[in-house]
Amino acid sequence: MTAVPGMRWLLRIFVFASLALPLRAAEAAPTLFRIFLTDGSDVLSYGEYARVGDDVIFSMAVGQSGDEPRLQLVTLPALKVDWKRTERYSDAARADHYASTRGDEDFAQLSDEVARVLNDIALSTDRPRALALAQQAHDVLAKWPQEHYHYRESEVRDILAIIDSAIAGLRGEPVSRFDLALVATSEDLPRDLPKEMPPPAGQVAQLVHVAGLMPRAADRVALLHAALSLLEESSATVAPADATSMRNAINARLGHEKDVDAKYSRMSQRLTADASRAAEAARAADVERVLAQVAVEDRKLGGERPETVQALRAALEAQLADAQRLRLLRDQWLVRRRAYQDYQRRVGPKMMQLVKAQAQLEAIRSLDGPAPDTLLALRKRLAGGADRLQRLDIPPDLRSTHELLVGAWRFAENATAARYDAVSTGNVSTAWTASSAAAGSLMLLSRAQADLQTLLEIPRLK
Repeated sequence: MTAVPGMRWLLRIFVFASLALPLRAAEAAPTLFRIFLTDGSDVLSYGEYARVGDDVIFSMAVGQSGDEPRLQLVTLPALKVDWKRTERYSDAARADHYASTRGDEDFAQLSDEVARVLNDIALSTDRPRALALAQQAHDVLAKWPQEHYHYRESEVRDILAIIDSAIAGLRGEPVSRFDLALVATSEDLPRDLPKEMPPPAGQVAQLVHVAGLMPRAADRVALLHAALSLLEESSATVAPADATSMRNAINARLGHEKDVDAKYSRMSQRLTADASRAAEAARAADVERVLAQVAVEDRKLGGERPETVQALRAALEAQLADAQRLRLLRDQWLVRRRAYQDYQRRVGPKMMQLVKAQAQLEAIRSLDGPAPDTLLALRKRLAGGADRLQRLDIPPDLRSTHELLVGAWRFAENATAARYDAVSTGNVSTAWTASSAAAGSLMLLSRAQADLQTLLEIPRLK
């Protein structure tokens, strides 16, 4: 068998070139990403950032990075980021991190695979098969730089040139130009990548600057406090005059945030109290006027607390809903009030009889009386009362209350009858049955009284 001509010297050249490439250390420090802002400044993100909806979230390292740095979570509006510059630098940072970690290992694996393919081609006597192998290797190599952060792109170009030379030879074409098929290169990627955190003074300046861009006051204050703490920790490395100037500036901003918080708190308390009084009186229009006043008061205070205003609006809108619901309930109550009053006149005397009998029912419940003559009189007064109440024509919305009253009366009848039987026979078990019935009567009577009282009173917010 005759090997594919010219392939052995190509294989020797490739193996020599791949062996000459040094391996790098597998360990690498955490990646620092530079986030460029639309105001022309930039800030370092410790590790990857995340774009979530309209925000970008990242971590700022406070102090020296070390193995376990103190991280401050930051959330900025995505509109404040220069995404074109940021993403170009991110690509470069990822490429640099890849090169210092997996790059050499992956490239060595690629080299081994290509060497195996070239060897197969060199030893093959099947020209079509050798050409297919070479073309497959070409396709893998053409995509490899783009899929591996353009790592060792020039070396891959050299290897690809060897493969293209083999393809040309297998096709019987002159080896004059090669189709490198590399669409993009890493030449345009930035190379001034940050390798370490800036000094403490620079970190403080970044923290203060980013704090001014954060929309939520609580986040701003947290970042300013982090800057102040870092400044105190770094007193030995920051010039006293610079430290004093930065400390005064930070404290001034913290004082401003505290003053604004107090103003918005007073405004919120005042408007909430006004809306609460209006809602309790079912004056929905007055609550709407308070709600409209929020925007006016917010403008007076400079619009510095959007999250406070949002929460205040939500609270006032809930009170508006309460006022509207209460207005409806009161209107409904006005329509039904006459029916409630008529019901009270019809059943009031019956209910009063049970109310007057509470002392005797309590005695039956506690197995302590009443006297036989009192028991007989009570039994006579209660007899048939539950059936008479049951026959009354009651409006639908009063039936549940009326059923409580009927149940209370029927339990009272049963309690007096059972107590009399117990007295007549001296049976303690029957006395306990009477006690249970008396307890049920007292409970249902109490609930019926409470329900009727609620129906007769104008509705209020609960």
